Amino acid sequence: MFEKARVLIVDDEDHFRKALKKNLELEGFFVDEAPSGEDAVEKISKSPFDIVLLDIRMPGIDGITTLEKIKQICPDVEIIVLTAHASVDAAVKIMQLGGFDYCLKPCDVKDLSSKIEHALEKRRRKE
Repeated sequence: MFEKARVLIVDDEDHFRKALKKNLELEGFFVDEAPSGEDAVEKISKSPFDIVLLDIRMPGIDGITTLEKIKQICPDVEIIVLTAHASVDAAVKIMQLGGFDYCLKPCDVKDLSSKIEHALEKRRRKE
């Protein structure tokens, strides 16, 4: 695994976000969190992250708009979308906008960790 890869979790559900943070930290990642798309954009503009885990349905700016804004600020960050409402159309849109993958909520931490590892490997190949 890549030591201390920086992961930002963006999700409006406090309990889910905090539980996921704890589990990913146990996997060896440095994890920060944002409860909204607006907070995520602010954090990305101030500090680099390797991976963003992004909920698609949030109050305020939604996940798709947040993804677009994050990619404008930091085009190299890999984004894995978290959703409880998967659809083929949403998955296609996410990939067209530069998303790396998506994960259905509730997320299996081992599966999500594997997706993060693949995204980090993709980043490493670009460098």
